[in-house]
Amino acid sequence: MRHYDYLIVGGGMAADAAARGIRELDVAGALGILSADIDPPYARPALSKRLWTDVHFPWHRALLDTQQATGADLQLQTRVTRILRTDQQIVTAAGETIGYQRLLLATGLVPRTLPDAESGTVIYYRSAEDYRRLMSLSLYRDSFLVIGGGYIGAELAAALVGHGRRVTLVLPGQMLGDTMFPADICQEYHQEFADAGVRLITGHRVRQVRRSGPCEDGLQVGVTAVLDDGREITADAAVAGLGAVPDLDMAREAGLSVDDGIIVDAHLRTSDPSIWAAGDIARYRDAVLGPTRVEHVDNAQTMGRAAGRAMAGDPEPYDYTPYIYSRVLGIDWQAIGKLDPSLETLTTTMRDGGRVVAYIRDGRTVGVLLWQIADGLDAARSLLTRRIESPADLESAVRR
Repeated sequence: MRHYDYLIVGGGMAADAAARGIRELDVAGALGILSADIDPPYARPALSKRLWTDVHFPWHRALLDTQQATGADLQLQTRVTRILRTDQQIVTAAGETIGYQRLLLATGLVPRTLPDAESGTVIYYRSAEDYRRLMSLSLYRDSFLVIGGGYIGAELAAALVGHGRRVTLVLPGQMLGDTMFPADICQEYHQEFADAGVRLITGHRVRQVRRSGPCEDGLQVGVTAVLDDGREITADAAVAGLGAVPDLDMAREAGLSVDDGIIVDAHLRTSDPSIWAAGDIARYRDAVLGPTRVEHVDNAQTMGRAAGRAMAGDPEPYDYTPYIYSRVLGIDWQAIGKLDPSLETLTTTMRDGGRVVAYIRDGRTVGVLLWQIADGLDAARSLLTRRIESPADLESAVRR
């Protein structure tokens, strides 16, 4: 039976960062990574960003070279199904048992799906394989249906229309970004997509997707979607960004504490002292957000590195509030903390036309949005928990 000093379950960016974090403190410990993916760790944001927008950014540049950088034993297409905590072992779907001294769970999320979509009719966009399928279709097909108005759905709609394709975007909200941005910014954001040629259907959900064409080279070509008001939309292909959820079955069966994620302490350790968790699947207490689980690359990388270092003996607690970002149709936004337009907001416009929005709860700043501002993230971070009384205070704080 194989045995590792450090065993990482998961093959995403958190796993890569954890392996590198371990090697910062322990260059010799036996390190293994078990990934269910068919690809080695890669930069996930590229799937909806640079691989579509930058012709000088081929697929191989998205690879993180984890194995070369850390010397880890990387085993792909390996799904872990059980954790034997007493024996400090895991069991794979193939029946192999592997021992560990310290275990990290960085398994990420599984995408939400449409319950009444025929099999194979929708690409639930999350992996490199999904990117390859969608890119292949975009090379020779014209019309695409994008389901979901979050930042992945928005980025996919922008990517496809940027490639000259006809795009219909269906979202449940009345405007793109209305769960995050103030009304004036929502209107601007929404209009940019309309001006780019995206057909926006707001206030509706897709209830059913069925085949209306052949399957060519393993790819479904031709689908019909039925909306909640009975309308039908036809397209060559459908892709969905409906969010994702943590798969907690294995952790729950192992007896780990879970609550919308695997609960970890300030050192990213689970309720088992030999097991850590990091990335999308980990629920931790953030100084600003409170108990939370963050689904974005900055959190995956920063928390992954911290977890790896903690496994190797670093005593520093994890106290980082991550940021999120998106770049679509010439719009560049970054944010940190809680973006909730139902909160009190203060907005200031900078000299270059960019805007800063502070989200305020109980007199304290709990979130900051940088709209069309390339720099300023450090200043935005410094605003968290501060009292901001006016737009002038906000502008002054950002300019420091």
